[in-house]
Amino acid sequence: MTDLGPLLDTMIARIEAVRSPMESRIERALRSVPRHEYVPPVALVVGNDRPPLLIDRDADPELWLRHVYTETALVTQLDDGATELRDLDGSYSSSSSAPATVADLLELLDPRPGDRVLEIGTGTGWTAALLCHLAGEPNVTSVEVDPSIAEAAAKNLAEAGLRPHLVVGDGAEGVAGRAPFDRVHVTCSVRTVPYAWVGQCRPGGVIVTPFETGIGEGHVLRLVVLPDGTARGRFREYASYMSMRSQRPVHLPDPEEVRPRESTTRVDPRMIAGAPPGARLTIAALTGLRLDTRAEPGCFRAWVSSTVRPQEKALVIWEEGRTEHTLYELSDRQVWEEVVAAYFQWVRWGEPRRDRFGLTVGPEGQRHWFDTPSRVIG
Repeated sequence: MTDLGPLLDTMIARIEAVRSPMESRIERALRSVPRHEYVPPVALVVGNDRPPLLIDRDADPELWLRHVYTETALVTQLDDGATELRDLDGSYSSSSSAPATVADLLELLDPRPGDRVLEIGTGTGWTAALLCHLAGEPNVTSVEVDPSIAEAAAKNLAEAGLRPHLVVGDGAEGVAGRAPFDRVHVTCSVRTVPYAWVGQCRPGGVIVTPFETGIGEGHVLRLVVLPDGTARGRFREYASYMSMRSQRPVHLPDPEEVRPRESTTRVDPRMIAGAPPGARLTIAALTGLRLDTRAEPGCFRAWVSSTVRPQEKALVIWEEGRTEHTLYELSDRQVWEEVVAAYFQWVRWGEPRRDRFGLTVGPEGQRHWFDTPSRVIG
């Protein structure tokens, strides 16, 4: 077996090159729980705006091991298993998360020995093993929706001598039979925080989850459960995770026999698409809309759409050399104008950063707020 020391040293150094030095106990966990024991023989190295790279342990074990101990995410499933990884093309549906992001979320979660931890999304089992190291094996419950992934994770954990409580099911439901929990660690992205996670936590419990709004890149959300049965907290940093399967966005088709109205807009869609995190949170909270984009040489397209009404949609096209941009609207609801108005509301607020925004989650749903929970927006 290759000496992992130099590989671990390099991985830790690369993580700390893009963030502050890790807490010592998180670093010890990363060094004590070998990532390669939880990565399948074939995986895809992704990230950094480059094409996916196939790594195959049997074909090139040295290359495979070297990439396992980099700071990047490794995709371990495409299209819920319907597409082979060797095809290199498909929707990413499971992965071994990037170690830098894992370290970020574990520090925000702050699991301590004896804490009862619920993990949403077992994946390869690596983060479940890290949680066993940090909180104690009997205290960890991990739930995975995909039976084949759950089976592989259980095998990985058992071979490492670990047996946390594993459940196959929808993570949105939590695991009521193992509650109450002190910590909830989420390895997929949500747009709506399931209240089950709040209801199954003790007062003072911490929930850390990737959060997506449908407007640009995602965020990390840290919530603390209050004695009144609600949870509240702020958005903390960037995160890019696959959506929880029960909350995957549905791309609705354009309605038939609807002729879009054509006009122009002076607002550059690239400005909206590339807006800072605070602006994206403002747009999402005030409009509830989603934004999809496609960039091509000399052309940029931005679709604004409702997630529930296919007719509420607009397309904005930027073309090089033009001072105004083409706008096509499919309904009386002027969704592009709503997005633009929300963006400039963020400007009027002084262009606040991401961490000035937060979320409160209760039995009746979730509410976005700005600066304080009493200042609800949206």
